[in-house]
Amino acid sequence: MSLTPLDIHNKEFTRSFRGYDEDEVNEFLDQVIKDYEMAIREKKELTEKVEQLNEKLGHFTNIETTLNKSILIAQETAEEVKGNATKESKLIIKEAEKNADRIINEALNKSRRISMDVEELKKQAKVFRTRLKMLVEAQLEMIGTDDWEELFDAEFSGELEAAADNES
Repeated sequence: MSLTPLDIHNKEFTRSFRGYDEDEVNEFLDQVIKDYEMAIREKKELTEKVEQLNEKLGHFTNIETTLNKSILIAQETAEEVKGNATKESKLIIKEAEKNADRIINEALNKSRRISMDVEELKKQAKVFRTRLKMLVEAQLEMIGTDDWEELFDAEFSGELEAAADNES
């Protein structure tokens, strides 16, 4: 059992004939009591301070644990977002490639149709040219015939007869 300042103060020594000087012993005991009380007070203060620091340490340990968990969650979330973004970008690229292929195929098909239409128009133009040429040649041949001379003469003599009838 540890001594208390009260134990030291209340301690009574047996008296002997040639004992220590009582005032000197009492003075020494008073000094011991003061030092012992101060040591106890310091011990109590240090114990309280250790408890406070342990509480703070516990608080900061909790904060550290929470922060570590938050960091892990943030890292996992970042990885998940990155993975989702990668997947989405791959899907966008695939969709773009499909659209590009579709557009290219449509353009090729349209180009083929236009080429076929151009060839068809060329054929029709050749047929039209041939028919026009034949029509023009037929018209030129018709103009070049002697039937025109007879027509001019017949009309002219018809006009003379009409003029003579008018004079009379």
